[in-house]
Amino acid sequence: MVLNKVTLIDSYNPVNIKIDGNKITDVFSYAADVNADPLQLTFNKALIFPGLINSHDHLDFNLFPQLGNRTYKNYTEWGKHIHENYKDEISKVLKVPLLLREQWGILKNLLCGVTTVVNHGEKIQTPNPLITVHENYYCLHSVQFEKKWKLKLNNPLKRKFPVVIHAGEGNDWSSYNEIDQLVYWNKLQKTLIGVHGVSMSAEQAENFEAIVWCPQSNYFLLDKTASVNKLKKHTTILFGTDSTLTGNWDIWDHIAMARKTEMLTDAELYNSLHINASTIWKTNNNEIKKTGNADLVVANKKTENGLEAFFSIESKDILLVLHQGNIRLFDASLYDQLTKTDLSGFSKITIGGADKYIQGDVPALINSIKEYYPEASFPVTIN
Repeated sequence: MVLNKVTLIDSYNPVNIKIDGNKITDVFSYAADVNADPLQLTFNKALIFPGLINSHDHLDFNLFPQLGNRTYKNYTEWGKHIHENYKDEISKVLKVPLLLREQWGILKNLLCGVTTVVNHGEKIQTPNPLITVHENYYCLHSVQFEKKWKLKLNNPLKRKFPVVIHAGEGNDWSSYNEIDQLVYWNKLQKTLIGVHGVSMSAEQAENFEAIVWCPQSNYFLLDKTASVNKLKKHTTILFGTDSTLTGNWDIWDHIAMARKTEMLTDAELYNSLHINASTIWKTNNNEIKKTGNADLVVANKKTENGLEAFFSIESKDILLVLHQGNIRLFDASLYDQLTKTDLSGFSKITIGGADKYIQGDVPALINSIKEYYPEASFPVTIN
């Protein structure tokens, strides 16, 4: 496969990118001769970048509406409140089988150009997911909600795995103190990756290899987010969405909110979705180069500036998503260039007024979900 006339983030000159299997094999000038290839896709004013890495999601929680109606001191107060006041809403969603909820969570990410998502929870049941679901770590929920967390934290059989745990998700002393407790009880000195860190101090951050910043979720629950402008000097910042329990389904909406805080520079925010995440999770999909993984996204380029063009993207602008060299999603404008490709396994959908084709039987998935949860709302319409 060759992707013709696409522009890299740090360049104004279009290039061609050759892909063989799941790897990028060449990146060369658009003016250069192109060797014959059975599949060539040519774009016009299109930006290409590595697939996004969403470093925090609960895949099986993405059928929930946002739950909560006030500002909370911490995640435990919020959890107690929603289980007391939204019992019916929670019950309706949980009637949907776990496998179906997972599959929608995966599709939600794919629609946005996410090619790797870090799932916080039990190992998924979905076979052969359409994107990489990273679960190669030791998952603990939090100090307050994880039973026997001290024993689990110091499980010697899990010593080689980083521990990913919600930490400091609150705006009070107890949230700050639980971080100290977590650090104190980490007797085996395991690698810690904290999620949220709203109450985290710069000194505490030095005990974590990385912090996953989920600003939209934080503002919804707490009306405050982590001070990543200070934490970034002491640890690595990654980016996450959390689930639709506390945020919009669309990661681009989260990114736009994060950018408005001005806590990270544009380059730092971009890196939190790419090189920082790829380094922490040990993937090979953070830059477009020979031998790199062919996890790629092509989107309409609405402005000439590189990072400005990236941050102006909406999900409806995505033209192509490749995961491990496989087409997972493409815009209807590319259909005529794919007439020799087997498209029998794709479904046509509309998102934000733009027609897309996505791998899998999306109508069947939505209909199956609605059998259990008729009120389910989706950001796509089926054609």
